[in-house]
Amino acid sequence: MTVSSDTTQLQAHRANFRRRVLITGGAGFIGSHLAETLLAQGHEVTVIDDLSTGRFENIAHLVEHPRFRFAIDTITNEAVLDRLASDCGVIYHLAAAVGVKLIVEKPVHTIQDNVIGTEVVLRTALRYRARVLIASTSEVYGKGVAVPFREDDDVVLGPTARSRWGYAASKMVDEFLGLAYHSEYNLPVVIFRLFNTVGPRQVGRYGMVIPRFVQQALKGEPLTVYGDGQQSRCFMHVHDAVNAIIGLAAHPEAVGKVFNVGNGEEITILDLARRVLAAVHGEQVLPPPDGKRITLIPYEQAYAAGFDDMRRRVPDTARIRALLGWQPQYTLDDILRDVIAEKRAE
Repeated sequence: MTVSSDTTQLQAHRANFRRRVLITGGAGFIGSHLAETLLAQGHEVTVIDDLSTGRFENIAHLVEHPRFRFAIDTITNEAVLDRLASDCGVIYHLAAAVGVKLIVEKPVHTIQDNVIGTEVVLRTALRYRARVLIASTSEVYGKGVAVPFREDDDVVLGPTARSRWGYAASKMVDEFLGLAYHSEYNLPVVIFRLFNTVGPRQVGRYGMVIPRFVQQALKGEPLTVYGDGQQSRCFMHVHDAVNAIIGLAAHPEAVGKVFNVGNGEEITILDLARRVLAAVHGEQVLPPPDGKRITLIPYEQAYAAGFDDMRRRVPDTARIRALLGWQPQYTLDDILRDVIAEKRAE
């Protein structure tokens, strides 16, 4: 059988991909799962995290692994980042401000860490010609109403006076920077936009809705739904996200492109609350105001006056499916099962 040159090139690229990698934000929820999977695949993994939102507990079980090393520091410490990246062929850049609550409460931290941190990572990657995978977010679609969201859609953001849009703009700048480094310096950069990734190790502290709902349900507290609850989201299991990210890192044709990574199973937040209560307590829940297990809270009370929310957030994943054949393997019920099991064990 004759093997095509394209197939040979792809096989050679994937063989060379088995080398040391660096994960910024590697003690975070997604980063720690990524580190685990890469170690299981035979890679040498280095993690840097300042633990501002990540937790050392997420990687504590990895510290004795012979192919794992870590540093507790910020990525803006360029000397440390340079030392860690010098022998890495791939950098997964996940370090960033996370969660709506943190974004609203600390807008300066959000914008500076995202933009300055990404610039330092790209400058360091250029020095060693490392491939860079930049984690972006569905927030960059702003007030878009053309659902599902496609990577090349036009974008409309809200006013600069509202800090939520500062986060979206900072992640757009991250994308512009990464693609500019690819265009001007031929640095191999890949952008992936994550849509509501959920799973074990995620905490509800920064506004993540599923762990917050599960914790409230397990405590017997009313589930707090912001707004009217009719805003809808699509939730993706962290294992599906990790498989997509690694697949993009290993494929040469992903370079210089942007990819949505998400699940198309859409649900309103009010229905999500009912689904969580049913999964935790096995009960059917009446909608507010008749139901007593769900409380509606105005956005102004949850965050700040004038808070903007996106009504729907649904990804078009045709691009990544065409390149990798990737598609989510976990349903929303699978996600709830895993999160509930972890929170009960805690």
